[in-house]
Amino acid sequence: MKSVNGALADSGWSPWSPVKRLGVWSPLAPRQFVEEAAQDFARQHPDVVLYVSPHSGPGPAPVLRAEYLNGTVRDELIASKTSEEIVQLATKLANQSGLDIIRIRKPFHTDNPSVQGQWHPLTNKPSILTVQGPRLQPQ
Repeated sequence: MKSVNGALADSGWSPWSPVKRLGVWSPLAPRQFVEEAAQDFARQHPDVVLYVSPHSGPGPAPVLRAEYLNGTVRDELIASKTSEEIVQLATKLANQSGLDIIRIRKPFHTDNPSVQGQWHPLTNKPSILTVQGPRLQPQ
């Protein structure tokens, strides 16, 4: 029997070894998440409803779906992820609000911006303070 990289199976490699191999797709990770980590996740997040639906036969790959109260639905593909990565993804989806992520350009907003520009402490002070500075005044 040969493994993925071509080495013989009796060379010490086992499918239960704790070594993480990149690029190998394992259909057992979603099943392992449902059997082991889903109950722990549900205990840690009592405000999140976790549905598990059986899927068998040919069809789409396993998907983690998040449905938010505002009606947004997000689907994340979990076919090539490990059980730990699925837990991290489920936690990330549980902590999000479901709203689209928007970039905030400025931390302030006004509907009527000032025509003169923004105010600063030296706006209405005499020009001798702003041009020469307070320590350079003639005596």
